[in-house]
Amino acid sequence: MILNKSQIDAHNDKGLARHKKSFDYIAGELVDTEGVIKKLVDFQVAIPSWALGNGGTRFGRFSGGGEPATLEEKMEDIGLLHQLNRSSGAVSLHIPWDIPEDAKAIKSLAADFDLKFDAMNSNTFQDQKDQALSYKFGSMQHVDKAVRQQAIDHNIEVIKYGQELGSASLTVWLADGSCFPGQLNFRNAFNNTLESLQAVYAALPEDWKIFVEYKAFEPNFYSTTVGDWGQSLLYTSKLGDKAYTLVDLGHHLPNANIEQIVALLLNEKKLGGFHFNDSKYGDDDLTVGSIKPYQLFLIFRELVDGMDARGMNHATDLGWMIDASHNVKDPLEDLLQSVEAILLAYAQALLVDAKALSEAQQNNDVALAQEILQTAFRTDLRPLLAEARLRAGGALQPLQLYRDANVRKELINKRGAVTVATGL
Repeated sequence: MILNKSQIDAHNDKGLARHKKSFDYIAGELVDTEGVIKKLVDFQVAIPSWALGNGGTRFGRFSGGGEPATLEEKMEDIGLLHQLNRSSGAVSLHIPWDIPEDAKAIKSLAADFDLKFDAMNSNTFQDQKDQALSYKFGSMQHVDKAVRQQAIDHNIEVIKYGQELGSASLTVWLADGSCFPGQLNFRNAFNNTLESLQAVYAALPEDWKIFVEYKAFEPNFYSTTVGDWGQSLLYTSKLGDKAYTLVDLGHHLPNANIEQIVALLLNEKKLGGFHFNDSKYGDDDLTVGSIKPYQLFLIFRELVDGMDARGMNHATDLGWMIDASHNVKDPLEDLLQSVEAILLAYAQALLVDAKALSEAQQNNDVALAQEILQTAFRTDLRPLLAEARLRAGGALQPLQLYRDANVRKELINKRGAVTVATGL
């Protein structure tokens, strides 16, 4: 479902006076309002093709109805998100869940919705229909070279799909590991995985990047072969200049200092991008910013500082993508909230007085350093985000317009009440 421009205009006209009052106030308090707005307009967050339906747990899954059953319907949903917030202008496909049967037609549809294709994602953590060999005991780490070759071939196939669509990066996430002590030879598993990744790396087009994701646990609970950022960094360092570490905010043990990890990966020129979500206990895949908004702000503070130190483009030099599971929420509402939280943390990080913070750090003025950070974090910049959306042609309040337009009801009427999105 795509809205008419008149619906967005009517929504904005209704709230414009109130917005102007809020925006004028905050704009008068800031040093570089226009510079921040420009950065917000440019910043785009990729929506993964698997995030358009309700997720679930090991115990159950409850569809909300109207879920997209085809890649074309998923593109339409992402097009709607981008129409509402003007910050969701990229799609990240997961193969084989969302194979583009007609790449030319899919590219044309993406252009209609003003969308581009972000990182392609491979899947060697599930056995697919008619798959010759099983990944039950791993894929790239497997003791059987034939299984490893199958995983390599799949990743190369994903690269080819990406080339047809105009993508320029591949994300590799491996569920490889072991459930019990003695099950696995750790050194052999590492070396097999490295050899497999090297074969995929050799197939990368010249202008592509490969992102190696990591995870501390699940589905294997004794060991995972790419278990933390250090192991990912080790792999990417051995692979070469086109290999980078991908940070998923949920893929850490409780209380890990993710902002420090980000700073060090940037320092080593090995940070490739992000999968944004939030968590309370583990890899919960909750709405971004719903549990630990201050941590998200601190991560973006390190990102802004590190990227500026290297002269990087905030919008294009790293990959930004949501990776959440919408178990009890309308997925589109959840995604709108997540994008809003990402942009808010980014805007607050841009607000930090970098010079004053550096001086406080050099003087060991701990209280002042904390005050500088928390002043930026506690500043309500939502009117600034709304102004950026307004200037880009989006809605002042995307979630409110989504509800006012009865989007989910319309999708249920069109697609049915009992639907399951592909890949879930």
